[in-house]
Formats: sequence, structure tokens, C-alpha cells
Amino acid sequence: MNLFSQLKEDIAVVFDRDPAARSSFEVVTTYPGFHAMLFHRMAHRLWGAGWKWLARFISHFGRWFTGIEIHPGATIGRRVFIDHGMGVVIGETAEIGNDCTLYHGVTLGGTSWNKGKRHPTLESGVVVGAGAKILGPITIGANARVGSNAVVVKDVPDGATAVGIPARILDRDAEKQRNQQAEKLGFSAYAISADMNDPVVKAIHGLVDHSAHIDHRIELILAQLQKLGAEVPKDEDRPDDFDPGYLNKIVD
Repeated sequence: MNLFSQLKEDIAVVFDRDPAARSSFEVVTTYPGFHAMLFHRMAHRLWGAGWKWLARFISHFGRWFTGIEIHPGATIGRRVFIDHGMGVVIGETAEIGNDCTLYHGVTLGGTSWNKGKRHPTLESGVVVGAGAKILGPITIGANARVGSNAVVVKDVPDGATAVGIPARILDRDAEKQRNQQAEKLGFSAYAISADMNDPVVKAIHGLVDHSAHIDHRIELILAQLQKLGAEVPKDEDRPDDFDPGYLNKIVD
């Protein structure tokens, strides 16, 4: 890909992922993420050609100009977008695949002073939220999501979402089941997720999970009673309010 085509692609990426962009002139003149990628490509080519000091100097100037620090040794793919960008740090052996998005304050850092691979690898389509720290020679799978302010020190599978300190992988099936149970109980769990550190939210989640467990146990009991010949009423015939003698009536 020639330089002009690459510039057009970089500008198009900004319009795809930032609704605030109004014109190509605005992107070229005022977007630090766009500028940082230009500086990095220049520095990365010099680094590969053996011009280490000059590559570091251009990288250093780019950091001063944009607030984004990218080591010239880092490998960055196509259509990578750094939004806002202030405080982003990308280490020497970091690898970023195509179509990734990084927000401000993101760190792709190392955890040791040993030479060799010591920074993360982001596969294609990864989105990293503001302030997240991804540390060590780990891999973030394709199309994965890293939540804002998360600290990731272990691999993240493809398509997964990692949140928290230290980061943990959200169980999508569990979240879906919890929302369904919440709707059965008569309230919506919208905007309440398991990664929140609010003790009240965690208590609500505990109650919802407990309710789901009790429902499951009751279904097992009713199934066994039905095997024993008891007449089990359908869901619409069961009482809305809890009746301590409910099971006795079924047996009788």
C-alpha cells in the first residue's frame, strides 16, 4: 500500500469510529491519534533499517506533539484508531492487529526487565477502554473488549470482555440468565452488570442467582413428583404467592 492510500485509509477510520469528525481537513490538522500513527510509521521504518537513535528521536518528538508514546519497535497493523490518545503508552515488543481501537490512558506495558517479548499482543478488532492497562507478553483475542480502567495480566479469549482489577472475563451466558430471571421477578436489570463493585448491586445479583437456583430445584422436585404419579399443575395454575402447603396439596 502506497503512502497516499494509507493516509486515505487512516482518515476514513476516524470517520468510521468518531462521530465528532466533520471534515478530512479537521482530521489531518487536529487529531492527535492520526498524527501519532504518522510519526510511528516513520519511526518504525527507521527502526527496522537500523537507524535506532533517529527512530527514537522521532518517536520522542511525536510523544511531545501528541501526548501519545509509541516505541518505534512496536508493530501496528492497518486501520488502528487511537481516540483522544493523551497518555497512551505502547511498549517496544507490543503488537497491534488490524482494526483495533485504543482510548486515552491505555498502557500496553511490560512486567519484566528481561529482553525479548515482554509486551502484549492485540489481535484484530480489539477495543481497549480508557485507562486500561494490559501488561506482559499476553494475547488479547480477536474482537475482544477490555473495559475502562481494567488491569489485564492474563490472556483474553476471542470475542470475550475483560473488566475489573485484576481483570476477569464476563460470563455472557450467566449474564443472560440473570437478566431473564430478573424479568421473571418483575424488575429490569438493565445497566446493572456483574463487574460493578457496588455492594448493593452485588447483593441484588446474589438474590437473583439464588432465586434462579431455587426455581431450578423446585422444577426438579416437581419432575420427581410427576414420576411418582402426582398430578402437577401447569404454570398458570400455580399460586402467585408463596403457599407453604403448596407441595402438600400436590402430594395429597
